[in-house]
Amino acid sequence: MRFDRRLITHFEWLLPLLALAVSGLGALTVYSATHGPGLHGPSPLAVRQLTWLAGGTGAMLAVLTFDYRRLERNAGVVYVLVLLMLLAVPIVGRMGGGSRRWITMGPLSIQPSEFMKLALVLVLARHFARTPPGPLGPRAALLPFVLMLVPAIPVLAQPDLGTAIVLAVIALSMVLLGGVRVRSLAAVAVPFVVLAPLLGPVVWKHLKHHQQQRILTFVNPEADPLGAGYHVIQSKIAVGSGMVWGKGFMNGTQNHLNFLPEQHTDFIFSVFAEEWGFVGCLVLMALYLALVLRGIVIASRARDRFGVLLVLGVTSIVFWQAVINVGMTTGLLPVVGIPLPLFSYGGSSALCLLVGAGLAMNVAMRRYFF
Repeated sequence: MRFDRRLITHFEWLLPLLALAVSGLGALTVYSATHGPGLHGPSPLAVRQLTWLAGGTGAMLAVLTFDYRRLERNAGVVYVLVLLMLLAVPIVGRMGGGSRRWITMGPLSIQPSEFMKLALVLVLARHFARTPPGPLGPRAALLPFVLMLVPAIPVLAQPDLGTAIVLAVIALSMVLLGGVRVRSLAAVAVPFVVLAPLLGPVVWKHLKHHQQQRILTFVNPEADPLGAGYHVIQSKIAVGSGMVWGKGFMNGTQNHLNFLPEQHTDFIFSVFAEEWGFVGCLVLMALYLALVLRGIVIASRARDRFGVLLVLGVTSIVFWQAVINVGMTTGLLPVVGIPLPLFSYGGSSALCLLVGAGLAMNVAMRRYFF
């Protein structure tokens, strides 16, 4: 395979710089969140995160070596391969934090559900790229719903409610971006709304105890401040105690006194907010906004429908995960265990999103040689 040197002159610089800026701030925060008393130098988790980011950066650049349009033909193959990995988790996966989500491959632990987000974007971009453009009815949403539901069921069984929710909102985003009318989706939703009083108790009964507690905590976290509501209350205290300028790098008391749960993964935004304050949070949110807007600009300039949907789909992953994570750490949304994209500790998540950034760069660079 020969690399076209002309692509270098049209290299997309802004998107990777924004992605690496967010990743760099995340690596610093992971370092702070995992640095314990008596520990000299970075923690093993911080070193591992830097290693994954380095590998993800290499993968992001490697994605540029082939034409992204080849993925349109092979999107179904990618989806099936990742689905098979996901289905293998209950058989060969390892436990961690009460869930079985990872497959060990030598020194690496891979979380297939993270790669399913990107695989779902690929297969839905292919589906709608081959669907005649124009206002679409509810039938056009049937296959995307099935393609989302097939991996969402084993993800829920892990259990991983957060990732299942992300898969659902990605699919919904792709359906709307693909041209399905909002009123058509509303018409499909009407029977579920009507049946909600009957279906609600059934769904509630099948939720696990900790999932029920998270919903009840969202409604009233002060009802059990030392139990189910403890995490959200401590997270909001950490965010608020940062005030305007923050307490400074590695000076967050909520973090280093171990009041915050999962401070390097789900609640890493709380650690960052306590250390860098409102101003630091504004900078981080501005970086995410710039990342999303850059994705929209790249999509608007793409020369084919598959490229447009691919970039918008990758952008939707970043957007929704950022919105849900910040919402749950500030008490605006229920706690569902979703990492802050490119920021929280997690090798599979970082690798998946950096590969997604590489695909967006691929679309941006090859619009000149369509």
